[in-house]
Amino acid sequence: MDALLTPVSSKYLRPRASEEPFLSQSKPVIKPSVARTAIATVSSADEALEVLKNQPDYDSLIAVLRYLTASHQSEGSFQLQSPSPQSASIIHALVSEIVPNYWTLLRENSVGNDSKEPLTRGDVPLLLSCLRSVSGLNAVTAHLKALIQESKVGNKETKRPDLGLNMKIFLELLASMLAGDSSIHSLWVSSTVKIANASLKRVQSQQLISLLASGRIPSLAAEAFAVIETAGDWVADGAEYSKWIARSLSAWAKSATLKDELAFSFDVFQRSLSLGYAGKSPYAYTLVKTVIDSLLLSRDGSPEAFTKLCFYQPRVVKKVMDILLQHLAQRFLNHLSLEHAESNVTLAAVSGLIDAVVANDEVRRAHLVTWCTSSSGAGLGDGVGIRRAVTACLAQDKDTMSLLSEKSLAQFGDQLYIKHAAMLQQEVHTQILLLAAGHVARLFPIKLNMLLRSSTYLSTISNRIAATQPRTRFLGMVVGEALSALVDNKTKKLDFHMEETEADGAVWLKSLCKVTDRPGPFRSLMGEEAPNLTITPLPSPAEKAKQKPTPRSRPKAAMPPTLPKAIIEEVDSSDDEDLVPYAKASDPEDSDDDATLVQRNKPKAPVYIRDLISYFRDSENYDKQNLALHSAPILIRRKANFGTEVSAHADELAGLLIGLQDKYDIDDFSEKRQQCMIALVVAQPKLMAPWFARTFFEGDYSLAQRTSVLVTLGLSARELAGFDASEHQAAASFPSKRLPDKIEQLYIDSSGQPEPSNSSRLQGLPPTALETISQSLTASFLEPLAAQAADATSGPDILKLETFTERYKSKRPARPRVRAIPNTTAALLATYFFSPLTAHFQFALRSSRPAVLNPALLALYLQTLGIVVNAAGPSTLALPQLTAELWDLLLRVRPHVLGDVAASRGWLVAMTVLVEVNEGGMRRLCEDHGRELVETREWVGGIVERTRGDDGGLENDVKMLAAGVLIKLGEAIEKYQALLMGDLIGFS
Repeated sequence: MDALLTPVSSKYLRPRASEEPFLSQSKPVIKPSVARTAIATVSSADEALEVLKNQPDYDSLIAVLRYLTASHQSEGSFQLQSPSPQSASIIHALVSEIVPNYWTLLRENSVGNDSKEPLTRGDVPLLLSCLRSVSGLNAVTAHLKALIQESKVGNKETKRPDLGLNMKIFLELLASMLAGDSSIHSLWVSSTVKIANASLKRVQSQQLISLLASGRIPSLAAEAFAVIETAGDWVADGAEYSKWIARSLSAWAKSATLKDELAFSFDVFQRSLSLGYAGKSPYAYTLVKTVIDSLLLSRDGSPEAFTKLCFYQPRVVKKVMDILLQHLAQRFLNHLSLEHAESNVTLAAVSGLIDAVVANDEVRRAHLVTWCTSSSGAGLGDGVGIRRAVTACLAQDKDTMSLLSEKSLAQFGDQLYIKHAAMLQQEVHTQILLLAAGHVARLFPIKLNMLLRSSTYLSTISNRIAATQPRTRFLGMVVGEALSALVDNKTKKLDFHMEETEADGAVWLKSLCKVTDRPGPFRSLMGEEAPNLTITPLPSPAEKAKQKPTPRSRPKAAMPPTLPKAIIEEVDSSDDEDLVPYAKASDPEDSDDDATLVQRNKPKAPVYIRDLISYFRDSENYDKQNLALHSAPILIRRKANFGTEVSAHADELAGLLIGLQDKYDIDDFSEKRQQCMIALVVAQPKLMAPWFARTFFEGDYSLAQRTSVLVTLGLSARELAGFDASEHQAAASFPSKRLPDKIEQLYIDSSGQPEPSNSSRLQGLPPTALETISQSLTASFLEPLAAQAADATSGPDILKLETFTERYKSKRPARPRVRAIPNTTAALLATYFFSPLTAHFQFALRSSRPAVLNPALLALYLQTLGIVVNAAGPSTLALPQLTAELWDLLLRVRPHVLGDVAASRGWLVAMTVLVEVNEGGMRRLCEDHGRELVETREWVGGIVERTRGDDGGLENDVKMLAAGVLIKLGEAIEKYQALLMGDLIGFS
């Protein structure tokens, strides 16, 4: 063994001077000058950078931050916020080394926990003052983006475990840097004021504008929150971020005087108007509304500050003025009852506010004239109050009012406008024309006299009276009589002597010429806080009685002292084996072994609409959310005609229902929410049907939410017409608090019979409900044609015992009985369901990328129009007008449905309904719409040729529907070809 351990070589070393242990703590090598000055004071940027790079302790870090903060405030010293290699190195060291290690400790030593409010005391403000600049904001966002990219690379095993913690730290840092209403001003001052070079200052300003207003920060924060799977902060919410920008710019505008400040704030405001996803500006309304509430409708606001911020340059006048008028209408005027011509204090205040904003500026005044005469309608969907306020403002200048009356009259009589404009737009422009004529008659009577003697007026009345639609002729007659009454005496004034012109609606339209509104003081509109859009009325006497405290219960009377005692007899029940004992009554939740998990304090069903709203707002309580969904349909229907409780809260409740999220995976959530919205529309159709129609086009909602809006309108229209009556109607008549165990949705199968819903249909309720109704409507349209085709191909009828047509008629199930409805239902559907949907669609087509042109959404939209027309029925007086508007819309939308099978099917469903409801009036259809009939036949024939239809699926349905429409139109053309000859000659 010794041989195996024989040394190969030997080496002798000198002995050490002193013995030291093998393991000892190493001493850091730090420059003596830095070590002495780091804790006490820092005198240069190089020393500060050296301390930051060498893992400083807390006292050394605070000394460096105080030096950097003090140097920025003093002249001639080092400026950290100015772009330079040295400042970039210091900011990089702060972001990459100091923030991950010291942020938590700095937060503990500071005051304030709300992410929306700035930290004012402690050590965090020192760090934020060093990073609050373009360079600091760029560094933080770049580091956060790098962490997000790193989290996407590799699997969970290879990722660093501290990625989520670091992202959370930098998200808190980003929110703290931007918190407060003065943060944008602070960012601009720290980034540009100390820079002497004008070009560099301009570059810094542009970079800051790009950072704040391009959407980069909220999108990056939202992505980071999605990675760490945590609820987003206000920085990641586009709406809250827009409100922060608006509050910051508003606070700055109140004190800004320099030209550079005004130019920068306006650039941020202008860029923020397009904040959102590509091609859209979903947060423009939120931004401008917040600015309006801060600068116009608050105690410390002023129209001058609003004008400086929003109208520094005339590039955004149109968008800002449109949002201003819409906001004022929805907040102050739409709830007013303006049935008479008398002036209103609130209306005068709104008019005064508009006049103060216009401030005799020619560009803004010209835009008001354009707003009154634009093809999109003057306040389309809003009440007459906003139009009265705008015309009262324009009436301050008689030349402007004369111009408005001339343009309105020329537009009112234009033949293309009469034929193609939606009826809701024409009615709005009629109100503008009458209001303008009334003001001109008082300000400049000779001008109105000359206008009514001109050829424009004569052609206008002639074109209106010669129109084919009765509503168009009605508006022409009303305008003719109203304008003639302003100029001519009783013997010469125009009078058609018709019942329509003496009805209540005509009398109200004529009274608009007598309106004498004037702008008034608008201080009454200002408040400490911006109230909700919904005006809550005083409680009714019945509600006050319910709110009174219950009286004290009287003490129970003493029991009589002498009562006979019960005789107790013991019976041996051991032999009674047939008796089955009762089961113990128990709550299903009591079965839990842990008694602490049993919920004893359960909420009770709401009995007031305001309680229902509070339940829906409490998104953190499952019991309240579930209970509100179950009880809302019955409660809304029961309260429909109970004072103003539903109407006062309808807008707020509808907004909550559309935006409601299935946070707790509630069973049949979509169906229950749908039933709530249907109940709301059925309870207040005149108020809520136009609201849902406008929300579908203007709201910032997803495709699923827009789909639910269309389904609500379609099913509500059918229920109001007597079809598909909801089961909640029966329950609503009883004031019981019992909730149904299960809500059943009735569907209509192809035979026209109601069919109970199953699980698969409940999961896809929003598209399935209208799809099934569409299948029923198209089946009733195609089945007679199929029977006739079978008869034609099976030989002469004389050789048959029974034809297919007779067999179809005999075996066809009886139509379900329809409940008796008043005659006003058809007019209700035409005015408040159909007209808003078509009018807003024409306005939406003029935007850059309307959401309604999504193929799936467009198909459902066209089906909804068809269902509404079918619900109105063939006997409605407004059928000619509905036919003209729907046919014009279908011809206009052809390029958008071409190439998509689903959209083509929706188009054909609407066309089949149009043909079917007019089946009894084909002669009138050929007389009034001969050109459209021939053009439609040619285009549908092209669909038949292009569609294969051999897949047995959607393409087959499209081809069958196209063939059915082609047959029906061909029969009409063949039968009434003599009437169509004039149109056929010019058709190519």
